[in-house]
Amino acid sequence: MAKGRNQAVEREAHFDAVVIGTGPGGEGAAMQLAKSQKKVAVIEKYESIGGGCTHWGTIPSKALRHSVSRLAEYNANPLFSGTSVQRGLTFADILRHADSVISKQIKLRSSFYDRNGVTVIHGTASFVEPHRLKVSKHDGSIDYITTDKVVIATGSRPYRPKDIDFNHPRIYDSDTVLSLKHDPRSIIIYGAGVVGSEYASIFRGLGVKVDLINQRERLLSFLDAEISDALSYHLRNSGVVIRHTEEYDKVVGTEDSVILQTKSGKRMSADCLLFANGRSGNSEDLNLAAVGLKPNHRGQLEVSQNYQTEVDNIFAVGDIIGYPSLASAAYDQGRICAQFIINSRSDNRLISDIPTGIYTIPEISSVGATEEELTRNRIPYEVGRAQFKHLARAQIANTDVGCLKIIFHRDTREILGLHCFGERAAEIIHIGQAIMEQKGDGNSIDYFVNTTFNYPTMAEAYRVAALNGINRIVSKDI
Repeated sequence: MAKGRNQAVEREAHFDAVVIGTGPGGEGAAMQLAKSQKKVAVIEKYESIGGGCTHWGTIPSKALRHSVSRLAEYNANPLFSGTSVQRGLTFADILRHADSVISKQIKLRSSFYDRNGVTVIHGTASFVEPHRLKVSKHDGSIDYITTDKVVIATGSRPYRPKDIDFNHPRIYDSDTVLSLKHDPRSIIIYGAGVVGSEYASIFRGLGVKVDLINQRERLLSFLDAEISDALSYHLRNSGVVIRHTEEYDKVVGTEDSVILQTKSGKRMSADCLLFANGRSGNSEDLNLAAVGLKPNHRGQLEVSQNYQTEVDNIFAVGDIIGYPSLASAAYDQGRICAQFIINSRSDNRLISDIPTGIYTIPEISSVGATEEELTRNRIPYEVGRAQFKHLARAQIANTDVGCLKIIFHRDTREILGLHCFGERAAEIIHIGQAIMEQKGDGNSIDYFVNTTFNYPTMAEAYRVAALNGINRIVSKDI
């Protein structure tokens, strides 16, 4: 008997492995498994692949930042000053650029699955038992899938306290802010972590008044203090009001504004509010109870060093397992996890020093130890610095704000940490990272002194910083 149009249609298929989620972690796992001739399916909840990284997180926010940064560069460039009135952009203007980048990313990433013969299923996945999944599709139909292995890569979403009305048209999180329709004159950003600091730069670059509320004593306290201080200075210098050690008591949305009251008694009002204080793992739709898995209070799963959960055939990678919650690391986690699934063993691990890229204006990137960590551990070190304003390439490009900082062992000269603040910092850091990852004598600050760099380039900062640091050692030994 034929089923009615609105009745569920049940089908069943078997795969060697099923990956839930198509963000960086899911993609890394699926590609590695497929290249090893495994029959692989990926299940994506939304209509387009790419996960939160492509649609709401890394890609759109960095595309927004790029547009605002280029606008600021244009308006500050003496070549164009006096030729016309300073140019401006609205949030809607820069969103159009972000949308075009997202479209290109979707097309590119979709082609990876096509080329590698990975079956893409759109729908919401949930466990029936460890080797069996239910996929509820948007049209009401249901697929049942059996599989040998499952990789959970469902990512995360912005944390939403229950006492804040996120349905109010003036209250946003870092996902919904991409649907902002009006042009705010002022904004309160609650949470001064990576996301909050990046959006503070973006909105201030558009001429919006920004109140940045930080629960801690300084911005991005995991950074080297000198770099954190530099960010605070430049944000304040651009007009951002930073309020440290504050927590909200009440958030009230009105017809045309949002009022935030802090526990210390302060009251602030702005056209809108962006709540950017933490993230939660996307685990609620998975029916994890059916397989005996229990996420923590933030919806995250515990895994072994091979990304295996307490259930032998179920693995998890990316934001769903918490730290380091980076797109770059998630892809590697997926790849390493897949290698373990294929071989039942894997000697590969994430590198111990994972680089951090923070796309504020100016940009920040770091890898390795901070001065504070080395001081606490009583490790003898010295610091070499190169100010961008002294580099010919920075002067040519009119991007002379920032510096490169090399921290190295005073006796062995081993590079212990790299910290960069300024335009293209996330690119510049990888030059030093490559040397830092070398073993033995290969990791030495002397490499930068003895290497000839193209001139003029930003890479030359490594030679300048190395010479600066070595000169400090010589002067102290005399």
